[in-house]
Amino acid sequence: MHDLLPRLSPDLTAEARRPLSASMFGGDVREVWLEIGFGGGEHLLWHARRNRDVGLIGAEPFEDGVVKVLAAVEDEALNNVRVHADDARALLRWLPDAAIDRAFVLFPDPWPKRRHQKRRLVNPSFLQALARVLRPGAELRIGTDIGDYARTMLMAFQTTPEFAWQAQSPSDWRIRPDDWPETRYEAKAVREGRRSAYLRFVRTPH
Repeated sequence: MHDLLPRLSPDLTAEARRPLSASMFGGDVREVWLEIGFGGGEHLLWHARRNRDVGLIGAEPFEDGVVKVLAAVEDEALNNVRVHADDARALLRWLPDAAIDRAFVLFPDPWPKRRHQKRRLVNPSFLQALARVLRPGAELRIGTDIGDYARTMLMAFQTTPEFAWQAQSPSDWRIRPDDWPETRYEAKAVREGRRSAYLRFVRTPH
């Protein structure tokens, strides 16, 4: 946290420079992906290991997950990972327009109590912030194991024409794609008998 994190963290006090592939990753990557709330880092690290030519920016405010990712980055020399150890919304405000090629929001906190549901991350204003930083044609992947949250997510997308849902049949959101690794939160949902929804959207050219 003291030695490695400062070297991997984007400096939000300085202006973000395009392209991110050069300013953040030294030009060694062809695309830049963003994961918001990476939890224990399973999904982020899976992609970092298999896509060495992709730069991954992960945002996570909780220290335990950040430490796990930093340890893996150091042990495995994963030079394509950057970490924002704080709220993702500040990072979204900092990122340039149309700078991200793919984004992930996997199993965000569902805030199940009705009086807390206004705290849910995925809402129209959050989607507008994501739409700004995603390039046209970029993919957004969202996962949840809470049926009510999936419903409110889809309602938020209905008011955000910048995204087009890619589902053509129920299997498109019921079956996890091969390049979408399981997270520990999803594994917990499986153990507890909850079905997950795998929602994929594309940033439209609006």
